[in-house]
Amino acid sequence: MTIHAYALLFDNDGTLVSSLDSVERCWIRWAREYGITPEEFGRVQLHGRPAAEIVADLLPARLVPEAVARVEQLEVEDVPDGGVHLLPGTRDLLDSLPAECWAVVTSATRRLAEARLDAVGILPKTLIAADDITRGKPDPEPYLLAARRLGVDPARCVVFEDAPAGLQAGRAAGMTTVALATTHRAEELDADLVVKDLSALSALVTDGRVEISVRG
Repeated sequence: MTIHAYALLFDNDGTLVSSLDSVERCWIRWAREYGITPEEFGRVQLHGRPAAEIVADLLPARLVPEAVARVEQLEVEDVPDGGVHLLPGTRDLLDSLPAECWAVVTSATRRLAEARLDAVGILPKTLIAADDITRGKPDPEPYLLAARRLGVDPARCVVFEDAPAGLQAGRAAGMTTVALATTHRAEELDADLVVKDLSALSALVTDGRVEISVRG
């Protein structure tokens, strides 16, 4: 299968990098600090959603700003302790792309996203973070904003995601979706194309147009 596009939009955690161990460590510590039981915590969908939405599911509204700041601080502080690493294929694929034709679209805050990306040497020219939007994934707002920033019609964008919420956001934005089976089983992912990770793909850029192919 070959996909043609003018812009590639990448989720970060679970797509470009892995921070699952860090996320689990930090959120468990955070939950203990706020007296949230494992049962309460286990009922909340964690991956692929902005921290503010997760916290709002667990705590009264008056505590949300302080609690969001606390979990962000824990996650940022965890980055130097091996809290993030590149997933297979990330470096090769990004190095093959002009900076103007791709963006990172993450549910993390800008501060946290930049800390994680800087730790692995990824410097996107365009970054859409939780701070930039009012409605997070699965709402299409983050991906539509990225398309606007890049000046590309949403129908000519491809979204790369590992989480069902992100894939739903990409579809709602009218974009082609590529799912990476890095944090979910392939059968749990609804996308135009499902691959194991970015190492399964190659990119050829011609006159600003990107051709994405599955490696043989």
